Amino acid sequence: MTVNELRSKYLEFFRQRGHRVIPSVSLVPENDPTTLFVSSGMQPLLPYFLGIPHPMGSRVTNSQKSLRTQDIEEVGDNRHTTFFEMLGNWSFGDYFKAEQLPWFFEFLTDVVGLDPARLYVTTFIGDESLGIPRDTGSAEIWKKLFSSKGVEAKDVALGSEENGGTKGMQGGRIFYYDAKKNWWSRAGAPSLMPAGEPGGPDSEVFYDFDPTGVMHDVKFGKECHPNCDCGRFMEIGNSVFMEYIKKEDGSFEPLPNKNVDFGGGLERIAAAREGGGDVFLLDAFTPLISVLEKAGTKKYKEATKSFRVVLDHIRAATFMLGDGVTPSNTERGYIARRLIRRAVRHVDVLGAPQGTLALLATAVIEYFKEHYPELKSAETIIQENINIEEDKFRKTLTQGMREFEKLSKEGPLRGEDAFTLFTTFGFPFEVTEELAKERGLAFDSAGFKQKMEEHQKLSRAGAAQKFAGGLADHSEQTVRYHTTHHILLKALQVVLGPEVHQRGSNITSERLRIDFSYPTKMTPEQKAEVEKIVNEKIAEKLPVMRTVMPKGEAEKFGAEHEFGVKYPEMVSVYSVGPKGAVEGNPQIESAFSIEFCGGPHVNNTQEIGDNGRIFKIQKEEAVASGVRRIKAVLV
Repeated sequence: MTVNELRSKYLEFFRQRGHRVIPSVSLVPENDPTTLFVSSGMQPLLPYFLGIPHPMGSRVTNSQKSLRTQDIEEVGDNRHTTFFEMLGNWSFGDYFKAEQLPWFFEFLTDVVGLDPARLYVTTFIGDESLGIPRDTGSAEIWKKLFSSKGVEAKDVALGSEENGGTKGMQGGRIFYYDAKKNWWSRAGAPSLMPAGEPGGPDSEVFYDFDPTGVMHDVKFGKECHPNCDCGRFMEIGNSVFMEYIKKEDGSFEPLPNKNVDFGGGLERIAAAREGGGDVFLLDAFTPLISVLEKAGTKKYKEATKSFRVVLDHIRAATFMLGDGVTPSNTERGYIARRLIRRAVRHVDVLGAPQGTLALLATAVIEYFKEHYPELKSAETIIQENINIEEDKFRKTLTQGMREFEKLSKEGPLRGEDAFTLFTTFGFPFEVTEELAKERGLAFDSAGFKQKMEEHQKLSRAGAAQKFAGGLADHSEQTVRYHTTHHILLKALQVVLGPEVHQRGSNITSERLRIDFSYPTKMTPEQKAEVEKIVNEKIAEKLPVMRTVMPKGEAEKFGAEHEFGVKYPEMVSVYSVGPKGAVEGNPQIESAFSIEFCGGPHVNNTQEIGDNGRIFKIQKEEAVASGVRRIKAVLV
């Protein structure tokens, strides 16, 4: 069963159980400044967990492109990848544990063909301080499911990962862990969640690649357990029971609906079926390994880590570039740059010539083009960006080498020297380490790691401050800015011309930001006219209406939508105005603004102008060729 076949079987399995298949959204999140990339299938669906009806109904499924940047340094083992596909099925107040857990178990055992004796599950141990009980309901369902396959299923309370390393399996099949392992929200454990964030207990399924336990490495703990990092167990699916929302006082209350948010790693389930435990030996990577082995001087088994880094990073970069990300020194562009440059370093280790990375990108596109046709459409752009970035980095390496030679003459290499090489010259840490070893130079690697940790802490703090109160929190002020953003886009089209379209956005409780297509700097008169129109629409007290309609009908009305995004057959659109619009009769054909959007929004534009607020453009600037940016506030 190929990766492509497994994806199809999953989607068909849930289609047969009443789910509508929805397309994957772009890796670049829409109107969500809390994160650089979509990292799970639920991320674009947040409004529907909070009570807004999904245009495709209460049961949906898809395979979502996902990217997790925290796993970059982990790549090189048998299971970590930065880019991955997340199989997902969701219930918005429809079914719950009694349906979800048996369905996933059936899919794994009867459709994929996994041995139930190789499956282990975890559930939430509860948190008395927050009034959240132990998830015994999931445990009881799992016991019955395993029993139906003749597998005894004893439950064991481990609590923390550290306890697992001390106490071990204890003959268990079902394991209770704390919130660090079995609670899911985008922010992590309950204590880290901001007010307004939904979350809930989850139940994870693990596959055992080594029932004998021989492969366990004691450096990960004396005893092995499902959440051990030794490689014996691999998580293949996680059913989140999204049923709580955090209140302003730090306590939790039930959401209006009990929801299911399932995410399963496509490649991980495929690796479990193959039984080898190495996701990089799946058929999705076979063409890439072939290209690398022919171009270079080493085989996969001879330089496994470098192969894995190149395979993962070039696949991730290909999908990122296909979704419009361009390598740069900031935000998403920095991640793309870092992945490509790391791939360059490891391609050199494999003895492959310059230009090999672009060939690998072509192999990625050819494998995934049927399910993700946008890759084929962007093939030329993808290859050009990879070649340009590789060429730039090779010049950077030359500069870095000159600086390294200078520093190496001064004696032992300090951690701060390596840090300067990395941050100023883009010189990878592993290159510095290898060169120091070759020259017999003492190298303070611990000092470098300390400097990096300090740097990352500052970056994280800056990101937290920058993204504080993003649209995802649904605070009143953020919702006001969201509706203002819609009005602003239309005002720009009125003043600058209909060819203006959104090319990015970032909305927080403190301001809005919009990137839009326009070739030249706006004049003071144009900016004043845009401000005037926005403030007029706020003062007109226009109703803001949500309508669910066929995608084609919305396009006929000229509904604005995100560039390059695939939408389902039925879509949610928000219209601003006209004045007489009411629920059931939105009069979309006469609306001032109409956009594809999941919400949320104010009910009437007068809410934006409460307390005498007016719209004001703070800054208008260029961000790329043919793309301008406006930052604006309500004051």
